[in-house]
Amino acid sequence: MGKIERFEDLKCWKAARELVKEVYTLSDTGKLSKDFDTRSQFRKAALSSMNNIAEGFGRFSRKDFIRFLDTAQSSVLEVQSMLYVLSDLDFLSIDKIDLLRIKTDETKNLILGLIRYLRESDK
Repeated sequence: MGKIERFEDLKCWKAARELVKEVYTLSDTGKLSKDFDTRSQFRKAALSSMNNIAEGFGRFSRKDFIRFLDTAQSSVLEVQSMLYVLSDLDFLSIDKIDLLRIKTDETKNLILGLIRYLRESDK
């Protein structure tokens, strides 16, 4: 991996940014747009994934960075969990749920890959 100097260059941050955009776009439609608590929690979880990657990148220790990355991937899992609620309540179509599942899996895997890389390069 080449030297990354900005969090914006991280693949996992870019994927989280795409996830946030998709979550915001879809949460402005249908029944979900009217359920302010659920919509807010859905958005906060997605935002947390992106922002924790950025915040961790700015930390001075690798251990802190990994901790923030772990929080970021946990937030992605929160988005994934919420997809079941959104599906069960028919807030989003199955096609949109499936799209978000793909995006959350991709984002989570990229974050976990960076965590593995950082832990391996520490040895």
